Amino acid sequence: MGHAALTAPDRLWSAQEVLSRPSPVPAGAGVYGWHFVQAPCADLAAGRLLYVGIAPRYMANRTSTQNLRKRVRYHYRGNAAGSTLRLTLGCLLGIELRRVGSGKRMTFGDAGEAVLSQWMAENARVCWIEHHEPWTLESELISQLDLPLNLDQNRHNRFHSHLKELRSQARERARELAVSS
Repeated sequence: MGHAALTAPDRLWSAQEVLSRPSPVPAGAGVYGWHFVQAPCADLAAGRLLYVGIAPRYMANRTSTQNLRKRVRYHYRGNAAGSTLRLTLGCLLGIELRRVGSGKRMTFGDAGEAVLSQWMAENARVCWIEHHEPWTLESELISQLDLPLNLDQNRHNRFHSHLKELRSQARERARELAVSS
C-alpha cells in the first residue's frame, strides 16, 4: 500500500468536517495521518505529515473498541489523558499540563484543552486509509517516514529525544502543582 495516501493525500479534513454529522470518517479499522497548516513549534515544517495513529490498537488479550471515526474525533475534542497527539501538541504549544480528578490523570485542564481544541480546529488537518491490520502498516510508516510527533517505535527520529524530554518536563511540573478541579 502506498504511503502517498497519507503523505500527499487527495484531501485533508478539518475539525469542523470530521465533527459534523454524518462524519466523513469511516467507522472501520485503519491508519490516520495529521498534517498542520501551522506547525506546533518552529523546529517542525508546516504543511506536511507529522504524525500517524491507528485504530484499533493491537492488543493480544482483547479487541479494542476503537475505530477511525471514534479515534480521529477524540483527537479533535478529547483531552491529553486519552490522546498522545493532544499531549504532544499541548506541550509543544506551551500549554500547562495539570493533574486532574484523583490526581492520577493529566490534562491541560478545561481552559487549556479548549485552547488546544481551538488551535487544532485552525491548524490540524487529517486524512486516513482503511486497513484491516493497521498496526502492521503503522510500524512500516514509522520506520520509513519522518514522523517527528510519533514517539512509539520512533527512537531513530531526530526530534524524538527533544519531544520525549519536553513531555517528561511537563509531567514533572504537573506533579509539583496542586490537583486542578
